[in-house]
This record gives sequence, structure tokens and C-alpha cells, in this order.
Amino acid sequence: MATTFPRLLLEHAAQRPHSPALREKEYGIWQTLTWGDLAVLVRELAAGLAQAGLRRGDHLVVVGENRPRLSAVMLAAQSLGAIPVPLYQDAVAAEFVFPINNAEIAFAVVEDQEQVDKMLELREHCPQLATIWFDNPRGLRSYQEPGLASLDDLCANGRLYAAARPGFFEAEVQAGVAADVAALFFTSGTTGNPKGVVHTHHSLIDRAQAGARFDKLTSAEEVLAYLPPAWIGQNVFSYAQWLVCGYVVNAPESTSTVTIDLKEIGPTYYFAPPRVFEGLLTSVMIRMEDAGAFKRWLFARCMTLARRVGPPLMDGKPVGALDRCWYALGNLAIYGPLRNTLGLSRVRVAYTAGEAIGPDLFSFYRSIGINLKQLYGSTETAVFVCLQPDHEARSDTVGVPIAGVEIKLSASGEILVKSPGLLKGYYKNDAATAEVLTPDGWYHTGDAGFIDASGHLKIIDRAKDVGRLHGGPFDAAMFAPKYVENKLKFFAFIKEAVAFGDQREKVCAFINIDFDAVGNWAERRNLPYAGYADLAQKPEVYELIRDCVEKVNADLAQDALLAGSQISRFLVLHKELDADDGELTRTRKVKRGAIASKYALLIEALYAGRTSQFIETAVKFEDGRSGSVSADLKIGDAQTYPAARKAA
Repeated sequence: MATTFPRLLLEHAAQRPHSPALREKEYGIWQTLTWGDLAVLVRELAAGLAQAGLRRGDHLVVVGENRPRLSAVMLAAQSLGAIPVPLYQDAVAAEFVFPINNAEIAFAVVEDQEQVDKMLELREHCPQLATIWFDNPRGLRSYQEPGLASLDDLCANGRLYAAARPGFFEAEVQAGVAADVAALFFTSGTTGNPKGVVHTHHSLIDRAQAGARFDKLTSAEEVLAYLPPAWIGQNVFSYAQWLVCGYVVNAPESTSTVTIDLKEIGPTYYFAPPRVFEGLLTSVMIRMEDAGAFKRWLFARCMTLARRVGPPLMDGKPVGALDRCWYALGNLAIYGPLRNTLGLSRVRVAYTAGEAIGPDLFSFYRSIGINLKQLYGSTETAVFVCLQPDHEARSDTVGVPIAGVEIKLSASGEILVKSPGLLKGYYKNDAATAEVLTPDGWYHTGDAGFIDASGHLKIIDRAKDVGRLHGGPFDAAMFAPKYVENKLKFFAFIKEAVAFGDQREKVCAFINIDFDAVGNWAERRNLPYAGYADLAQKPEVYELIRDCVEKVNADLAQDALLAGSQISRFLVLHKELDADDGELTRTRKVKRGAIASKYALLIEALYAGRTSQFIETAVKFEDGRSGSVSADLKIGDAQTYPAARKAA
């Protein structure tokens, strides 16, 4: 069995050199790179990097969208025993300073002019960053910066270097072992500087193999790589498992063409965080709003049937003959065309992870015949800890521990994991490593949960976020903010939500509307608006959101454990929560502490019983400028319901 990623590459190249490895859409046409061509490209890049001075143990930063040549650069660096460090391409330049200095990075490979400009801006703060290569030359012709060159130049230098040293590349690859560090992934840094998670070839390959065996993945799979390469989820599905299985990874032309490219490729193996599935569902609901009366009626009838019959069919449970016939007709009329519209008609296995998915959202996709399942893992565990087997997918669990994984619960209910995929440690941070890794090899996940009677793991929330109400009619009731937020985000009109309630007498929430969905709703009702802030504060929009909140409350009231989490008051924020403003991580997770601090005035107004509150907020624009937005925000009350009694 091959023990490093470069060895896996050479195995594929030797066994099936003419099979496609990577595809990239350029100018509307899919370009294919075979395994044989990829091996040649990696050999040239590795030789070029060696000629430039990259040595075993050095770090190389990689920034950009998913591009075949950037994947090849990672393989080239690993071939030399160097360590690629992928960073988020949508981050501002200042966010790169700590990782680059922390890892003492002197070499960078970036996608295009935007990323080149960021790296050049950083040189004042990162003087060791001497050499920058770029993939896309557009807009860079007149740049005369020292140490700046194209990947084409790097390949040309590599060909000359390799020609003078026959066998150099193969010798370097053979020198690599499974215990070598394969990559360094920086966390989001929600409470301070990001931490560098060190993973070896063994930890990443072992978990990629375990996941592949679990879902019987083969080289016949098609994958669309559209998420940030710096996110370990994308890296595992479109890099580690790609090299383990040898399937085809497709890179979309741009972020704006992902939905089109998704339909063209028709992936068989699909991975997305809940926000992507939320976005797809929102697009469906917007289209249905614009459909004629008959189509809306037919869609509603078919979806009512699908919610009742679809999940049992997906789980292999018995379903009556009449229901099967009606579902088959619904498949012809609605479900099949809908899967095709979403680009998921060929999906055999679809996973969601990164954060909890709302039960209604999860049920929707399984109802229309998409084998959507949940997995549990993190950057520190190389993703794969628990997976849901086919026919055992449930919205309230994240599956069973897969091969090699052990799970136990601490006295406080925190989940501890032991796995071959655990991080080697945090880079240059022994104190942080000691906090999460016990001497006997258990990793503290920071999540609260339990194993249910069927052996599936249930996640309640982040252990630090699970709280209790204090005072009021639900005194001491459990408060799980993420659970509440996910229920709110099932509605197409709500893009993001942040709930507050720990050690308070009631729960209140901030809401971000989905501008496209609510804008479409407003236009159909001839409701004029001048932009996001104006639309968000319309009385009609508040009534729309109030209806969503009260539906969530009615649902929460049926759960005696979480009935206290009903939302008493809410407001619609005047701006979208944004990673550039420090409100979300780069993987779009809420920075709860930062939001509570930044919007303390609004939280105070919610709990003080005010009907409105003026606020002015500092923001960063896409061009890097700073500014502010202000608004007088309305505060709404929502009806809450008595808790359902527990069954005797």
C-alpha cells in the first residue's frame, strides 16, 4: 500500500496513465488532465521548487480557488518533503500575516492577480516571503516585482533542473515516509490567532481510505471541487480521497458558474456544508414562487407525499404499493426534474458536515430521492470520525464511528475521540496541543453529545455554547443555540440567525434575511425597497419573519427538553454577517463571542423590552475600504407556546 500522496500519484500514473485525473472548465470548455500528464507536471514543478531552494521540512503557502495546477503544486511540494499550507482565498491580506510568519514561509504559489497583490502587500510584515509564483497571468504582464514569476517559468526551470539530474524526482518521492508531515491547516481563529493543525500522510490517507471503504467509493466517481481548498473538508474529499480512490475531480470555471457546472458534471459523490444545501433549497423556493398556480399546487401535493414516503423508501423500509405508485408518478413530474435542476441527479452519496443541519432541510433532500447523509469530524480528526450508513441516515444523529475510531464521553458530556486520523499537534503551540490531546491519545472535541441506543452519535451543540436559562417560566431549562438557529435557517427567507439566552430569562435572536428570497417575495407583492437595510426593516418583512419564528416556537414547544429555547423577541439586522467584518469564520460559522461583543447594544435593547434601537456599525467593503452603516432597528415580539407534556 502506498504511504504518501506522491507515491499514490505515481501508482495511478503507472496503472492508468490515460485516464482523467482532473478537469478544469476554461472559457466554457472542460479541459482534462490525465494521470500521466499530471505526473509529468508534478515532476516539473517539484524540480522547479527544488531549484528555487525549497527543501524538506520547509513550508509553502498555496492560495486560490480549486485549480489543477495548484493541486499539482501541493503534490510537488510533498514530493520534496516540503509542507503545503493552503489558506483561504477570500481572506484579506492581514489575515495571512500570522500563518505566514508562524510557519516561517518564504515561498508562495497563488492563483491570480488578486492573490499576488495580497502577497506583495504582506512583504512589509513578512520580509522572509521572497518568492511568489502565480497560475493565471491575466493583469500581471507589467508587474516587475522581485521574486515574482509564473508557474510556467517554474515548470521551465524544473525541466532544465530535472534534465541535469536524472532520477532526482523519484529519489525524493521514495525518501518520503507515512510519518512525514503532509500539510498544515490553519483553524479559523474564533478566539485569537489561528492554530496550525499538523497532519501527516498517514493520518490523512488512513481516514481517506476508511471513508472510501465505508461508502464503497471507486475510481468511477465524479466530484466537483468548489469549496475553499484551505478547508480540510474540501481537502479530504477532493485531494486525499481523490488520490486514494483515483476518481475524477472537476474544478468549476468560477464561483459564479458553480450551479451550471454542477449540472454539467452531475457528480456521483457530493459534499457540501449545510449553508450550500440551504442555498439550493432557497433557489428552488424562489422559482416556485414565480411558477403558475397549477405548478405550485402540484409541487405542494407532491412534496407532501414525498415527506411521508420518500425517507422510508431511501431507508429501505416497507412502503405500500399505492404510495409507491404515487411516488413514482411524483418522481416523473417533480422529484426527478428537481434533482436535475439542482445538479444532483447522478449523486450516489451526498454528505453534509461542518455544522449541524436542520432536520427539515435534511428531510427535504432525502424526500426527493437524494442519499444525503451526515458525517462528524473536524480539522483535528482529518474529518472522518462518524458516518451514517446507507438506510440509517437520520437528522438527529451524525452516524456511527467508522473503522479505527473510538469514542467516549467525559463526565461533563464532552465527546472524546481516539483515531488514526488525529492531528500530530498544533504547530509551535505545545500548550494548545496539551489542552486537546491527552497523554494516552484522546482528543477533546469540545462538542457535547451522547451515543444513542442504536449506536449513533448525537451532537447537542458546542459544549461551551450549551447553556441554561435563568429565571422566567423556563428557569434552568437547557438552551442549545445552534439547534434553534438551524430550525430558523430552514426557512428560505432566513439566511443566518444568532440566538442568545444563556443565564437569561428568555431567548432572543438576531436574524439575517436572505436578500434574494425576501427580495423576490417583496417584488411579487409590489413592495419597493432601496437595498438590504431598507428591505430588512419593512414592517411587512418583520411580519414575514415573525411567522417563521413562531412556527419554530410551535415546533420547539413539542420537545419538553428544548421548549424553553422558544424565541421571545427578535430583530432583523441591518447588514449581513460577514467574515471580513469578523462576524463569521471563513467557513461561515458564527463567531458568537465576537457578535455578542460587537452588538452588545442590540442585545441589551432586546432584553430591556425596547421597541427599536439605533446602531452604527463599522464594515469593510470588498475593495478593502472601511466605512460604516447605521439604522434604527425595529424589535419584534413573537408568540411562545406552553411546553408539551412528557408522555407517561
